[in-house]
Amino acid sequence: MRLSVLSDWLGQRLERGNGQPIYRQLHLALQEAMSSRELPPGTRLPSSRLLAEELGVARNTVTQVYEQLCLEGYATSFTGRGTFVADSAPGNFPRGAASNGKTATKPNAALARTDVIEPPILSARGGRLISGAGVSKFQSGAFMPGVPDVSKFPSRVWNRLNSKYWRRPRPDLLTYAAGGGHGPLRLALTEYLRTSRSVQCTPEQIIITTGIHQSVDLAVRLLSDPGDVIWTEDPCYWGIKSVLQISGLQPRAIAVDEEGICPTPADLAATPKLILVTPSHQYPLGAVMSLARRRMLLEYARQTGCWIIEDDYDSEYRYSGRPLASLQGLDTSGKVIYVGSFGKTLYPGLRVGYVVVPEILAESFATASAELYREGQLLQQAVLAEFIAEGHFTSHIRRMRAVYSRRRELLLQAIAKRYGNALQVTGEDAGLHLVISFPKGIDDREIADSALQRNIVARPLSAYFSDSLHGASGLLLGYACVPDEDIEKCFTELSASIDEQLQRRVVSMALTDPERLAG
Repeated sequence: MRLSVLSDWLGQRLERGNGQPIYRQLHLALQEAMSSRELPPGTRLPSSRLLAEELGVARNTVTQVYEQLCLEGYATSFTGRGTFVADSAPGNFPRGAASNGKTATKPNAALARTDVIEPPILSARGGRLISGAGVSKFQSGAFMPGVPDVSKFPSRVWNRLNSKYWRRPRPDLLTYAAGGGHGPLRLALTEYLRTSRSVQCTPEQIIITTGIHQSVDLAVRLLSDPGDVIWTEDPCYWGIKSVLQISGLQPRAIAVDEEGICPTPADLAATPKLILVTPSHQYPLGAVMSLARRRMLLEYARQTGCWIIEDDYDSEYRYSGRPLASLQGLDTSGKVIYVGSFGKTLYPGLRVGYVVVPEILAESFATASAELYREGQLLQQAVLAEFIAEGHFTSHIRRMRAVYSRRRELLLQAIAKRYGNALQVTGEDAGLHLVISFPKGIDDREIADSALQRNIVARPLSAYFSDSLHGASGLLLGYACVPDEDIEKCFTELSASIDEQLQRRVVSMALTDPERLAG
């Protein structure tokens, strides 16, 4: 099919402003074309650049659609050759193929080609995971949220400690990690968490993991069964939603207000197995859970027997007032599982996290961690233990808090300079990002796609809601990994994408509701 014919065919099916993201519409339209043989097997698809230009959409949108079609088996990509409609796309099976999965007696000639790589056939839950994946190819730069400035990591100190252990490697540090992790690291963490977050525990209650995802996965596997209900905040972090989905749990999205998670009487009447919260800095909105709400949750868990998983997200970086103690520090009935990591405080690639469990669960969690994940990295854990014990960790956090506070202020100034009070800013009191909110009718996904073409990364807020089509519109802007001198310049680039959407809204209102616009 010629490019012009394909673009005309697709253009008739794309409806901007109908509430459904352009990415989703294009994805469904190409699926339909392949399934109905409008695009026969073996057809070479236009390059992402050419198709994006023809359709008037961001190139990144077309690229992501192509990648998704390849993952789902509708298309196959070959380096240097392009992307082709795959023979295994739904509706493209050869006639006479055996229904029991055996090879047909007279296979289609196209299937006999040796250069066609059959994509893997995903399970139903695997397909759901991939189709809803939120992971980005970009993990740094303006304005990627949740990423620290790794250039300021004290590498000399770390290298000195690391070299010390590698001069004469101890065999016990080069094998698998059993028993929950390196003893000295668990001891150092016990003291640090006690003084900084009021966490009450012994070293035996700490299990070292590779990060928040594995900590939550471990808790979910040991404390729930497939089909059990878990409360999640709405909105919440997409990565955690993926962990819960692949585990077979039934997430129930509970709305968040200015005091944190806010269950209704109907929610409270149906007891969940688990409750997952980010009380110190709700992700992504930034609310701090009030003391009254914390006590309510703890009492509810005590009375019903459900477990609370506390993700103490961004608790180290607070720029106004004093943070409340951890939820775990207030728990008197042993119902809180506390998880944290060093990804934001040191560097993401370190891949060291921890989970603090009630004493009654400690041995089971340590055994399960070794059984499921065959943990290692004991030498790295030994280096980290000394890094903490010698005071380098707290010194680094103190220095970075000052750096991030300054960058946060520069971004707030840039927003105010461009928009005054026209755009609401929230979540700026803590963490590594803030949120700017848009009026109803603004497509934050299109803004994010447009910004990416300007080499600016901004996460659409609507993507974090359980119902992304009806979630609030806005952008998450991470400032931690943006140099001071680049912040205003990068925001100016981003504002061009924002202004395009705002102008469209003004035009739309003028056409549909001129009286409201005039008012």
